[in-house]
Amino acid sequence: MSLAHTAAEYMLSDALLPDRKGPRLKGLRLELPLDRMVKFVAVGFPLLLVSLAFAQEFSSGSPISCFCPSNFSIRQAAYVDSSCWDSLVHHEQDESGQSKTKSLWPHKALPYSLLALAVAMYLPVLLWQYAAVPALSSDLLFIISELDKSYNRAIRLVQHMLKIRQESSDPDVFWDELEKARKERYFEFALLEQYLACKQRSHSLVATYLLRNALLLLFTSATYLYLGHFHLDVFFQEEFSCSIKTGLLHDETHIPDLITCRLTSLSVFQIVSLASVAIYTLLVPVILYNLTRLCRWDKRLLSIYEMLPAFDLLSRKMLGCPINDLNVILLFLRANISELISFSWLSVLCELKDTATQKHNIDTMVDFMTLLAGLEPSKPKHLTHGMCDENP
Repeated sequence: MSLAHTAAEYMLSDALLPDRKGPRLKGLRLELPLDRMVKFVAVGFPLLLVSLAFAQEFSSGSPISCFCPSNFSIRQAAYVDSSCWDSLVHHEQDESGQSKTKSLWPHKALPYSLLALAVAMYLPVLLWQYAAVPALSSDLLFIISELDKSYNRAIRLVQHMLKIRQESSDPDVFWDELEKARKERYFEFALLEQYLACKQRSHSLVATYLLRNALLLLFTSATYLYLGHFHLDVFFQEEFSCSIKTGLLHDETHIPDLITCRLTSLSVFQIVSLASVAIYTLLVPVILYNLTRLCRWDKRLLSIYEMLPAFDLLSRKMLGCPINDLNVILLFLRANISELISFSWLSVLCELKDTATQKHNIDTMVDFMTLLAGLEPSKPKHLTHGMCDENP
């Protein structure tokens, strides 16, 4: 065995990927980074505001302060505060002198509306978890495994070619068989390519992803409508006139018809309203950007894996409309790039391929590894010239 042959075997052995052991599902990211950020902000921000509202209530006591007559006792004043907060109705007269009322219930409903908003924003996450994650996780596990296995099969194929070349007594026969195998596509492992091609005709994942983001936009629009219609009407009203002459107190003459009260929690109400508008306005471009990513292919990832045999979705122009499950899977493959051990090796080979193609005919990593293993220089000259004539 020659020293060059031994060195080539060592190089190919080092290029083989180690077998994965243990559960791989735990390491998969089944949410895109931007989707995870949107989830934490859209759900966590209302919960943070709820805690702020409750903290203000516990620290400052009653959310309103009524200006009772001086002859009222402490217990009577507390009753007025409690009664006015329970009714939370502003009494006033219009230009014609008619009495009219305006409800200030958004102040009382603030914590509960924030909780409802958090629950509504979490519904798209639940939809994705139960409708898409099971199928997506199985797809990713299979594709990642097959990509790494295809890389290893290509390396083992070159090892086998090196062994046959070393044992072959007639080099011309070996190279004739090799060229015949290349023309008849024996080196291609079409299972993965056909599986990915089938995913182009599937739309369950992309429909769930579109529905998830559409629901986020819908709930965000509903939040704007709620804030604009209900909060804006009472946004600047700090004082209101309250009537406690109801029930047994209706005929009491020493009780004034209206008592002025001040909303001590108005600043918190305003901060919560403005912060909600600002945060969800910032989330809208992020959600729209997530949707626009479905309108283009991640050709950088595909071009690197074009080095694998039978993974020529780009060169055959097999990619059509990008709004399908394959594009969603490619986005998640990019997010799980750390799980693809073969990606770093193929990235290096792809860079080296670009510099080597000026002198050699390199189509896949099998061709490239045969070059690195020293098989190409030993090719008979008539075969080398023949290939150059076919690929000018």
